[in-house]
Amino acid sequence: MSDKIIKVCAIALSSALCGWLMTSQATAAAPPEPVAGKVVLGVTVAEAELIATGWRLSKLLKADVRNDKAEKIGKIDDVLVSSDGKLSTAIIDVGGFLGIGAHKVAIPVHQLVLSADPTKVMLPGASKEALKTMPEFHYTS
Repeated sequence: MSDKIIKVCAIALSSALCGWLMTSQATAAAPPEPVAGKVVLGVTVAEAELIATGWRLSKLLKADVRNDKAEKIGKIDDVLVSSDGKLSTAIIDVGGFLGIGAHKVAIPVHQLVLSADPTKVMLPGASKEALKTMPEFHYTS
């Protein structure tokens, strides 16, 4: 009879141990709760999925800018980030050759139309002549 008690105790103990291990593994896999006054670094999974469909700035730099008639009107020289951390303005080189004599203009990023190919950027309704009449943009630093 003591053998049966030992077997029952062993089964009960192993069941309890398995339950405890499963619970501790489940809580170990869960992300830690944010602590008041602390900022979580990085992006969430949802944010990562959203930005994965975006465009890399490294691919946009020096990309040709065309109008809706497919005419080349300039190249992206730079993209500026505002002090609140948002992309705000694209600097476009208009005219010039190899960066010499180019007229730089500032265009709000939201006016650009990006295709699935990041090297194809469109500025609808624009022309090279219209961009050259805009005030020239000068970097402050």
